[in-house]
Amino acid sequence: MIPIIWAAATPSSFVEQQTYESIVAEILEGVKTHQIDGIYLDLHGAMVPEHLTDGEGELLQRIRQLVGKEMPIVVSLDLHANVTQKMFDEASVLSAFRTYPHVDMAQTGQRCAHVMHRLLQGDHLYRHFRRLPFLTAINAQSTFLEPAKTVYQRLAEWEKGTATSLSFAQGFPAADIAECGGTVFGYGEDEQQVINAVDRLFALVANQEAAWVVDFLPPDEAVKQAIALSQQHSGPVVIADTQDNPGAGGDSNTTGMLRALVANQASNAAIGLISDPDAVKQVQQHNVGERMTLTLGGQSGAKGDEPFTVDCRIEGFYQGKCRYDGPMMHGVLVDVGDAVRLSVGGVEIVLTSGKAQMLDRNLFKMAGIVPEQKAIVVVKSSVHFRADFQPIASTILIGKAPGPMFADPADLPWQNLDPQRRTSPLGKTRLEMIAATTDISS
Repeated sequence: MIPIIWAAATPSSFVEQQTYESIVAEILEGVKTHQIDGIYLDLHGAMVPEHLTDGEGELLQRIRQLVGKEMPIVVSLDLHANVTQKMFDEASVLSAFRTYPHVDMAQTGQRCAHVMHRLLQGDHLYRHFRRLPFLTAINAQSTFLEPAKTVYQRLAEWEKGTATSLSFAQGFPAADIAECGGTVFGYGEDEQQVINAVDRLFALVANQEAAWVVDFLPPDEAVKQAIALSQQHSGPVVIADTQDNPGAGGDSNTTGMLRALVANQASNAAIGLISDPDAVKQVQQHNVGERMTLTLGGQSGAKGDEPFTVDCRIEGFYQGKCRYDGPMMHGVLVDVGDAVRLSVGGVEIVLTSGKAQMLDRNLFKMAGIVPEQKAIVVVKSSVHFRADFQPIASTILIGKAPGPMFADPADLPWQNLDPQRRTSPLGKTRLEMIAATTDISS
């Protein structure tokens, strides 16, 4: 194995042109410098650089131009990959994660290693690729839930009988590119079996279009339901503050869910992480046990999100460092800067100077909050939190508070999406949306 480079960033708009070109140049130099038998790439699959609509497809094309048509190029992809035709054409094999929350990164790498071995032995694999006609919200894509749970179970079963490799990449709906959305693709030695397997998997997903619709709850309704449910169950009710998910482009600083908790006088509740370095500095001028008036959050710029002023009590100061012990990113160390625990009535807040998606209970525990003992827990996450929080949750609700990351793809201001694609399950195509907003008289 000859390692070249590995780089990553939390989703946060476009990859800068200089960054993209620098990293790609290093990869290409590695390809040119070494005598190689095959190439493995660990790509996400939904990157959009400033100057390109298809970051991964462009990278693969440039590599292919260097090494020729016969060189095996095997690529692992995130489940949220927006697989483009160029990506599919230029790679020998693409293989996507099958779990969301993502806990099968290693297994995906193993599949890539096995298929690389076969290609190096001279095996020829036929291929087939299909694109879904609608986009799905990331909240609907969890493999803990139906219909995704059954889809991936069938995928694994059908792969054993009919194909070398099958994948269902559900897409990352915040990328405004023509080819955004879900795809189904596969590879195998028998061409007709590969076509049949991909078509069968495509039909399983597409024929259940209504099942991919998500029930989003306004903040007030989510909190009221959580309060009622918490009185009936022993485990915490977990609310996903999905439109401020820092793992999907948010900054973890909106206040809609916090406002709803305070307004409805929620008790034994916790929310985190709220990232506001200026507010942290203000709190640090005081002592544990003191009360103070603090304005925090609300810097997202999202319509309906504003800073929130609270009369709070300072419960503790902490170093925002911990190790993830849950299934997602197990063993990874995280540092979110300075951390403060505040209380507003029966609501505890983990306020930090840095940000991280709330995908592990230890992000609460580092600030003295034990989520298992809470009646209501609000997490700034969409789905990854389920890996560590679902085992302790009595119920999980999806809150739709104002935030920068629109949870429903139909709410996004599409400019480049294929006009024939529906922006959500059972929704309108982009062409129909354009027609509905066009003044025909002009």
